[in-house]
Amino acid sequence: MKDLLGKKALVVGIGDDQGFGFAIAKGLAERGATILIGTWAPIVSIFTKSWKMGKFDESRKLSDGSLMECETVYPIDAVFDHVEDIPEDILEHKRYKDLSGYTVSEVAKKVQEDHGKIDILVHSLANGSEVTKPLLETSRKGYMQAVSASSYSFVSLIQHFGPIMNKGGSVVCLSYIASERAIPKYGGGMSSAKAALESDTRTLSYEAGRKYGIRINCISAGPLRSRAAKAIGMIDNMIEYSLKNAPIQEELKAEEVANAACFLLSDFASGVTGVTLYVDKGLHAMGVGLDSPCLS
Repeated sequence: MKDLLGKKALVVGIGDDQGFGFAIAKGLAERGATILIGTWAPIVSIFTKSWKMGKFDESRKLSDGSLMECETVYPIDAVFDHVEDIPEDILEHKRYKDLSGYTVSEVAKKVQEDHGKIDILVHSLANGSEVTKPLLETSRKGYMQAVSASSYSFVSLIQHFGPIMNKGGSVVCLSYIASERAIPKYGGGMSSAKAALESDTRTLSYEAGRKYGIRINCISAGPLRSRAAKAIGMIDNMIEYSLKNAPIQEELKAEEVANAACFLLSDFASGVTGVTLYVDKGLHAMGVGLDSPCLS
């Protein structure tokens, strides 16, 4: 079904072919959308080289046998809104000094110059430098970094891309149940950042809906064994917990989150905005872990 034919979609936060961002881009391409990708600036050369060398070809295969295409890959660092926000040490850092135009405002301007207005925006960004630390041991700097990179980045994207989105366009971000439940070892301010992200989804649905005529929704996804999640160090434990305690005892697939995202981003969800949709095999509905010793 090519219900998104003619739509232009920017998916921000793809760095490989394992995470939700890539799966969502592929789902959108399957439905006919033109795909633009925003990749974290320091790894953009690695990502584009891997793409050109065919390392993602198997993952890029669509149902008709063709490969998902990407019109343009943009380097982006969503913790910087304008070029004047970039500190000198970043400008001179070896991973940045050969790059330019990677702040949110600059990327929005470049996207408009290259492709005109877009219809779909996906925020698949999260980073917390102290995520392995308990919240009680998290520094102010680490906490603010997590909120900046993982939630304010969403606000910034809508500030700068809202004006270049067609009326009736749609935006989706990705959250996690730690926004509303205590998840041990998911620290560094990341749980706070996810709570902010979901709250901002509701507020932005009103503000951006009135100002730009676009819809804003969020998906609270279950655990996925992506490269980013592996860095937390407990993803296997979370997947095992879900398998034992969720109503549907199956491991979550990235494609299932992508399918939900494609629905929210399509005209089939034209009446849906301000929602946080759980795609986690029903784990959010459980109040007691079935593997708890108290039940044995």
